[in-house]
Amino acid sequence: MIKKVVLAYSGGLDTSVMIPWIKEHYHCEVVAFAADVGQEEELKNLRTKALNTGASKIYIEDLTKEFAKDFLLPMIKSGAIYEGRYLLGTSIARPLIAKRQVEIAKKEKADAVAHGSTGKGNDQVRFELTYKALAPDLKIIAPWREWEIKGREEELEYAKERNIPVPVSKSKPYSSDRNLWHISYEGGILEDPWFEPNEEMFLLSNSPEEAPGKPEYIEIKFSKGEPVGINGDAFSPVELIKLLNKIGGKHGIGRVDIVENRLVGIKSRGVYETPGGTLIYLAHHALESITLDRDTWHYKQQLAAKYAEVVYNGLWFTPLKESLDAFINKTQQSVSGAVRLKLYKGNCIVVGRQSAQSLYRPDLATFEREEIYNQKDAEGFINLFGLPIKVQAKLKKK
Repeated sequence: MIKKVVLAYSGGLDTSVMIPWIKEHYHCEVVAFAADVGQEEELKNLRTKALNTGASKIYIEDLTKEFAKDFLLPMIKSGAIYEGRYLLGTSIARPLIAKRQVEIAKKEKADAVAHGSTGKGNDQVRFELTYKALAPDLKIIAPWREWEIKGREEELEYAKERNIPVPVSKSKPYSSDRNLWHISYEGGILEDPWFEPNEEMFLLSNSPEEAPGKPEYIEIKFSKGEPVGINGDAFSPVELIKLLNKIGGKHGIGRVDIVENRLVGIKSRGVYETPGGTLIYLAHHALESITLDRDTWHYKQQLAAKYAEVVYNGLWFTPLKESLDAFINKTQQSVSGAVRLKLYKGNCIVVGRQSAQSLYRPDLATFEREEIYNQKDAEGFINLFGLPIKVQAKLKKK
């Protein structure tokens, strides 16, 4: 029997109706937990709203520093990008929220935890794998997989019947998720992959057409793979990401419109804004190009794709992720230096990179006369490297 449950609460449509639904169906106490991971205005009036809709208590906690330091920085160092486009903004926040939710459940001596993820999405997996990793004995309530409500229209009716104010209406027929790293938009009118989003939807970035007509140059400094400064000034991870979001957004950088493959096997259309993350990733990649040897860099790029799957699939608290981090952190020991970017009308171009640990040698790369590399040596190298090709060709000729 469940006596107390801790609900991951955002104040959006889903979790707003879940407080009364859980109380009505499980006859238990509901404690709400809202994590501040940088969504800013969305946290207004949450305490009053949660208590008025039936929660016995609500925790509202600022996790932005932990989010940036312990989740975003490791992901940045990995270079993880899901399916070559998605910078994993929603995915990376879920294990942190679920981790703190479990800690509160233990503090409250709760029997269960609950989340507002749908039965078709990825977030249900991300939340529940974290619960299982950190508190395997807690029961899990997932209303979307249990209740009789069939969709958004019925949710709105349910909320209206119980006088629950919700931020989604028929005039805003899509859902969004915001944090320090990005904003995502999905569902509703965006489910048509041919539909172009209205410009009014975007919150973090100008359209390229409305971006400044003059390029802006910025310099991002890194220390052991972590971004630590902009234009010569040092910033904390949170401050740095916020500032780069403003700079990148001003120039219309960081918009992505994709159809991605969800873990559950469904294709989903998502629109994302990640201005600061786009700048950081491009700069980090450029710095690795001069500080990592060829074989290490190429192998790390393979692991970056795996790391992206780990994040996307909710496998943050696993031995695999810890092992990947060990390799990645070793590679990042030499990734220190600065990268200069040119921002203009939705484009971000690397125009300079430098590092005291750079492996780039002008005396080797030059076409002018030099003493280290003997070009005559290339003939023997090519003969040996191409030997299997030559043997195969001779066989075919016979």
